[in-house]
Amino acid sequence: MQAIDPPSTFAGSDASQIQHAQKVLVFALATLAEQREADSESHILRVQHYVLALTEELRSKAIYAEYLTPAYVETLHSSVPLYDMGSVGIPDRILLKPGRLSPEELVIMRSHTTIGHAAIERAEIMLGHSSPLLTIAKELVLSHQEKWDGSGYPQGLAGTAIPVSARILALADVYDALISSKVYKDGVSHGKAVEIILSERGKHFDPDVVDAFIEKQDVFQSIARLYADTEADMQHKIEYMANAIAEVAVL
Repeated sequence: MQAIDPPSTFAGSDASQIQHAQKVLVFALATLAEQREADSESHILRVQHYVLALTEELRSKAIYAEYLTPAYVETLHSSVPLYDMGSVGIPDRILLKPGRLSPEELVIMRSHTTIGHAAIERAEIMLGHSSPLLTIAKELVLSHQEKWDGSGYPQGLAGTAIPVSARILALADVYDALISSKVYKDGVSHGKAVEIILSERGKHFDPDVVDAFIEKQDVFQSIARLYADTEADMQHKIEYMANAIAEVAVL
């Protein structure tokens, strides 16, 4: 039988090319989850860069320098797009509801953390392989809604019991939620977002992470401008929300 040459695209592929392709796929899949929340790809890029800014500042502190190694930071950066993956399991009628959720709806909404975490664990079991590189992804997915004072979910973790990856992401995610305009609300100014985050120091957020944010707030503002949502992004949010509401009304 005559040998078949591999396509030139794959000939000589090295580890870096494979790694890049995997990052592209992770990002692409993550954008599908974000679109279900009427969010944009730019949101993911902003949060990724906020996280990098925070880790850069935290690494200047001795207690974090040994932990936040370059390899750890790279894995954290690559894992950030997955943090809200569990939202794909939440019905549109709840995920896109502009008003206050009922207690029953809130329980369902909060389950996005455990849905995403369980999906990764099931995949590990099915494929018979658990990689240390997935540890950070699982931390982000499960714990990004935990709060420093223990009032978060799903486990009610407090203080340093919350993985540092999730403590960093929590602030980055909230900052972006505050400044970003939604179909049903306008984002607040950078200054107002800083004020709100400062008020949550030691409550919602790790004090060290808030201090790092204050040091890097100008960088945050620059990132927000560089990766700002476009008019096309907002139009997509409006159309997606309208279509989703129409579908729910029919049901």
